[in-house]
Amino acid sequence: MADGISVLEKVIAVVKMVAQQEVLPRYTQVSRQKKADGSSFTEADLAAQEVLLRELQEIHPVAAMGEEMSAQMQHEQWLAGEDGLWNVDPIDGTSNFINGLPYFAISVALMKQGKSVLGVVYNPVTNEMFYAEKHKGAYLNGKRLPIKKSSATLSSAIANVDLKRLDRKLAEKIAGNPPYASQRNYGACTLEWCYTAAGYFDLYLHGGQKPWDYAAGALILEEAGGNMCKFDQDSYWSGSPWQRSVIAALDPILFSQWRDWVRACQAQIMSNHL
Repeated sequence: MADGISVLEKVIAVVKMVAQQEVLPRYTQVSRQKKADGSSFTEADLAAQEVLLRELQEIHPVAAMGEEMSAQMQHEQWLAGEDGLWNVDPIDGTSNFINGLPYFAISVALMKQGKSVLGVVYNPVTNEMFYAEKHKGAYLNGKRLPIKKSSATLSSAIANVDLKRLDRKLAEKIAGNPPYASQRNYGACTLEWCYTAAGYFDLYLHGGQKPWDYAAGALILEEAGGNMCKFDQDSYWSGSPWQRSVIAALDPILFSQWRDWVRACQAQIMSNHL
């Protein structure tokens, strides 16, 4: 760019500014409000989204979509953003944010043709800045991801699994007889992707995410060398963007074993329904 500062650097600066000015001053200081779908939001989500969308369009003037927009506006922006779309989650992990749990993040992705080409995920409490650009690798505070390589077998792995959003029968199967050693779920999809990319989680499973949940994190995992697919499709970036499941792991062998186990369970559940 003419001023010598890259788009990524500008996005990181904007995200940090919004975190310091709009998000952290409201941490534990705001009350919960409910959207029509039952999910939570606060005045901090709205304020952060407003500034993010304005500043990002100053950096690169394309369509922009945020989690706190109406569904109609989100769909309009998605359709308008085929050649460029800012995709923003102003606070992912709003319930954690409200309750004072330090596991939430601001997430920003730049997408083209339905795929992310730039992603930034920032936890302002821990000062963890994850970021990636297509074909340029993924990083945490300047250190290339992954931070650690997985040496786990499937039976010794630590998994991040969101049981709440899985088919009930699959959730019962996993809860009752998991193939891994231990399970976590902290309630912020964007960070779950990044922690998998870093190697902190060996396995990741989620039953359905919106575009702002996966856009930045999926690119970060991909650029860290990770592997991902949907429950019913190997190509992660294809198909409807509005409800996307994920099976993921950093290690390719572990990923294959995890994917096959989940799909075998699904097949068994389907056959029992026939």
